[in-house]
Amino acid sequence: MHMNSNDKNYTNLIDKYVTGKILVTRSSMPGYEEYCEEIRDIWDTHWLTNMGPKHKKLQEDLRVYLGAEKIDLLTNGHMALELTMQALGLTGEVITTPFTFASTTHAIVRNGLTPVFCDIDPESFTIDASKIEALITDKTSAIVPVHVYGNICNIEEIQRIADKHGLKVIYDAAHTFGESYKGAGIGSFGDASCFSFHATKVFNTIEGGAVCFKDETFGNAIYDLKNFGIHGPETVESVGANAKMNEFCAAMGICNLRHVDAEIEKRRLAVEHYHERLDGIKGVRLNKVGDDVKPNYAYLPAVFDPEVFGSDRDEVFAVLAKHNIFARKYFYPLTNTFDCFKGQFDPNETPEALRISKQILTLPLYADLTTEQVDLICDIIISCRK
Repeated sequence: MHMNSNDKNYTNLIDKYVTGKILVTRSSMPGYEEYCEEIRDIWDTHWLTNMGPKHKKLQEDLRVYLGAEKIDLLTNGHMALELTMQALGLTGEVITTPFTFASTTHAIVRNGLTPVFCDIDPESFTIDASKIEALITDKTSAIVPVHVYGNICNIEEIQRIADKHGLKVIYDAAHTFGESYKGAGIGSFGDASCFSFHATKVFNTIEGGAVCFKDETFGNAIYDLKNFGIHGPETVESVGANAKMNEFCAAMGICNLRHVDAEIEKRRLAVEHYHERLDGIKGVRLNKVGDDVKPNYAYLPAVFDPEVFGSDRDEVFAVLAKHNIFARKYFYPLTNTFDCFKGQFDPNETPEALRISKQILTLPLYADLTTEQVDLICDIIISCRK
């Protein structure tokens, strides 16, 4: 179903082709019976948490799937980031990007560190590696780049800079589950790569996260931090938090991992149809997969140039919402403009990130999104041209 951009009968067509809301994402879930079967033995063992058999199985399955040397599971992706920074003993300043979810910046600040914001590459939306070195001071201890929408950072240049200046590299890899770069799993880069398994992600454990790493000493530290520093019934060797993944979440992960490749393939088909419909529309730029990347089709961001397209991002967002289609202004606002940081940072120092944040809209994308629904979304977007 392709609607003419001048067609005035959108409401009738929407009633005909769509029932209910189309949200920006929809959680992938296994069959009800499959999950029930997976958790059946939990009733036999009564082992609900504290690194039980489900946790151990998922941890090893994910280590292999992500191409990581070592991995540990945590209660969510934010705690993976926050505790990784503690385990690496970061101090002072950390260079990062404001074009990210709140978690990245908050993990830095909650560790008593100062975020130093670097601008982004407007094509990939990832941190602009060419601008990192100018931000390094004698207080800098790490770089925290973010792989955005499944787009991979300039890994080689970031590592070169880190090695030159003796800095740690922690990747926020929440958007890149299952991806590889030049044949290597995305979890194999940097000192650590942190993943989110939140319900909205390509792969979910309902809530959950993980950190991939190489160094055994770091692994011991992250384990202590997620489990109160407990080493035995009467031995607590360090101060830690509680960030353990429970068995029910691990069981969901075990089930979802069986189907994740098929889910990614369905996402690919939806993304390709979006491109078929919108690539020729002036003033609309869809995300492109980078060179040497095996993608996961996690998100479909669209950048709207109002001077060319005629309508700005907010207008497109409002028209879609009027028709029960809920895209997301993601990432907006920039983290360096949050109310909680009022007066601390100047977003004009990251002009590309600021511009993109006002022009970008992530379109609905999930495995069960139909071709018909993609057509409807695209028809409405095209109708916004002026």
